[in-house]
Amino acid sequence: MSSHDASESEDCLFCQVANNQSDTEILLSDGELVCFRDVKPGATHHYLVIPRMHIDNCTILQRDNIPLVERMEDMGRRILEKHKVSDFKDVRMGFHLPPFTSVPHLHLHALAPASKMNLKAQLKYGPQSCWFITVDKVLSQLRIHNKVK
Repeated sequence: MSSHDASESEDCLFCQVANNQSDTEILLSDGELVCFRDVKPGATHHYLVIPRMHIDNCTILQRDNIPLVERMEDMGRRILEKHKVSDFKDVRMGFHLPPFTSVPHLHLHALAPASKMNLKAQLKYGPQSCWFITVDKVLSQLRIHNKVK
């Protein structure tokens, strides 16, 4: 798996965010994860949750990464709750599949309300998108196949 400490990825934009080497406002963080607003929001609430450790994308995740993905999802829910989102049936959480990842560093999108996303956002993050995979599907694939396909 291609992962390493964020300090080793000086050229990675999200590693810079994780190391407080950018002007990005950190909304939530802990020893493992960082959460901030997406610079090109696809919904009223659009946040990104990234691991401090550099992991290229969701396709290289393995079964032993299930707890990481679950913690990312939990932080996504917490930031939405903090911003008064209460209808979790109207939330989209997931990852873009390569080659459709804008930044080659694993990042979970947490979007709400999904029902109010415009057409462009629906194409990028909606249920019909062929390049967006929900966190539930990622976890299911990891439990069954040991890897995201």
